Amino acid sequence: MSSLAISASSHSSASAALVYEALLEAESWPAWSAYADVEWDVPAGVDRPARVGDVRTIRSRTGRGCFRERVVEMIPDQRFSYEQAAGLFTSHRGAVDLAPALRGGTNITWSATYRHTLPLLDVLRRRRLQMWVHDLASYANSIVSRNS
Repeated sequence: MSSLAISASSHSSASAALVYEALLEAESWPAWSAYADVEWDVPAGVDRPARVGDVRTIRSRTGRGCFRERVVEMIPDQRFSYEQAAGLFTSHRGAVDLAPALRGGTNITWSATYRHTLPLLDVLRRRRLQMWVHDLASYANSIVSRNS
């Protein structure tokens, strides 16, 4: 097995703060991603923002996939990084980087590395990552449009 490093980019008319908020708001993920459910694993009754070390559980719409990701880095409005804590691809790490665009809005770059991969899955992973970053940008754009 070989390793794989990929990245995908998109642009949003939204501010970096709004894009970052969408990443952290688990309830919004079903609206813009291929996931049916994203839930932060915090003790019952605890109401606080996500922080480094927190784990979230992500379930696919098909019900075939259930993953747990641990937050490893948070730089508000700039970077959100995670690693697979449990699931099929425990060697997966990812990061979403946000940067101001010259003409306004935010440039979004989502990158991922897989320590072990099968070449047949590489094309699918590249397409899926491009889809996620595009869908995140589109979702943020829709919020801007609704609030205009």
